[in-house]
Amino acid sequence: MRRDAARSRLAALGFGDADAGVLADHFLDAERRGKRGHGLARIDWLETLPDLDPTARPVRTASSPGFDRWEGRGALGYLTLAAIADDLVRRPPQPAKVVVARDCVPTGALGYWVRRLADAGLVAVLTATSPARLPHPDGGPAVVGTNPLAIGVPADGGPVVADVSMGRATYGDVLAGVATPDELVPFGGEHAHKAFALALGLQLLVDSQVGDGHGAVLVALRDEFGPSGVRERLRGLRIPGDR
Repeated sequence: MRRDAARSRLAALGFGDADAGVLADHFLDAERRGKRGHGLARIDWLETLPDLDPTARPVRTASSPGFDRWEGRGALGYLTLAAIADDLVRRPPQPAKVVVARDCVPTGALGYWVRRLADAGLVAVLTATSPARLPHPDGGPAVVGTNPLAIGVPADGGPVVADVSMGRATYGDVLAGVATPDELVPFGGEHAHKAFALALGLQLLVDSQVGDGHGAVLVALRDEFGPSGVRERLRGLRIPGDR
């Protein structure tokens, strides 16, 4: 699907031109990177949501030199993170800022957002929670989200972007039909307790800042020493975040 077609479907849902463009760019970037669970299947999913409010706007509710707080207020998490990224690029932290976003879901491929910040010369670490998707490694009901963690660092030849979900599959993979619900378990096989520990730790980190509901925590830092020479050191190897 071309960008114009994706934008048209989003406009039909009531999104304004700018927001439709933000969403289409995110979904199409995911498709190009082989992340179908965060790609165009998400438009199909949005079309099924009975309480979708395409007019909702995120708001920054508090700001200080090293800390910002945002509220989604019914806006999609994609649009909340887009507004936060825009703000950080426009007003880079000197030297660091923690940003907390409440009512921020779904957030999509977190690597997309830290890559955007790294392209602007910032080092970024981002995590976000989701509805409970993963059970304990010993079994039972789902108790934590897939809670991805993304890190973006400026580098020669393009940012290095690590973006890892704590699940063997993501909920988006299930929506896209490339995974089954049975695959929504902590990754790692016999070492799944490590992924579960990370998922729980990230869940509690975000919960400590947003309370009930879902949210995101972002740390953005000025790149003090400039782009790393990682591609020279790892010549010939694929670097996380490369296409």
